[in-house]
Amino acid sequence: MYPALKTHHKEAIENLVREYRNDQRFHALIIGGSVAKQCARDDSDVDFMIIATEEEFNMRKSKGDLFINRTDLCNYPGGFVDGKIINLHYLNQVAEKGNEPSRAAFDGAFIAYSRIKDLGQILNRIPVYPEKERNRRMKSFYCMAFIQNWLMGEAERHGTLYTRSRAASQLSLYAGRLILAHNRILFPYHKWFVHYLEKCGDKPSRFIENMNRLLKEPTSKNAGVLFQNIRDFRDWGISDHDAYMWFMTKVEWSWMNGTTSLEDL
Repeated sequence: MYPALKTHHKEAIENLVREYRNDQRFHALIIGGSVAKQCARDDSDVDFMIIATEEEFNMRKSKGDLFINRTDLCNYPGGFVDGKIINLHYLNQVAEKGNEPSRAAFDGAFIAYSRIKDLGQILNRIPVYPEKERNRRMKSFYCMAFIQNWLMGEAERHGTLYTRSRAASQLSLYAGRLILAHNRILFPYHKWFVHYLEKCGDKPSRFIENMNRLLKEPTSKNAGVLFQNIRDFRDWGISDHDAYMWFMTKVEWSWMNGTTSLEDL
């Protein structure tokens, strides 16, 4: 049973099912993207993941052929279906140790057809916030936001446009990721970032408004407003000294212990 969909998207999914359901190379079809998240526009494409047999997946992977993009299954202007070919091992790996964007890709996802036993149970384990990492991540995001706010002041003092632009986007990113983590909402990567921030029930007043103002006008004043927005929101248990020390040991010195810094991920 499909969720509430626009008629032309539902028809495209039905065409997908008819096209692949009896194809023994593929075990199941999962619908994701904006259609599954219930925020599709009229001209949105239909994103899907199709689970191939191990033989089919390995053959296609060896050829670099893991995408399906077709316009012939859609009957609306500019419409197309856009799919990734995966295997069951991938799903189990995402459920076990997937990063936030990989997990968020399955937020709202639903099964269009399946010959895999308990596929629904596997899917239910994926779009879940990684609680074990939450406190560490919140500290990292707060500290990085702190440093980007400081960097904006330096960029303005030296008159460097690139650094101002980057500090504005990085401060927005890490302040936003802090709020997502506080609400236990997965980071969906950049395309859906603001949409997911809007879903956060517990966030500073005018947070998105302040973030947008900073992005439009990257100044130290606007950066300070956004950072103060999150600083005053609650006691994060992190002093300014803690933030500087975190940046030095976890970012500037990350190469010393063979890890990749948060800023370089």
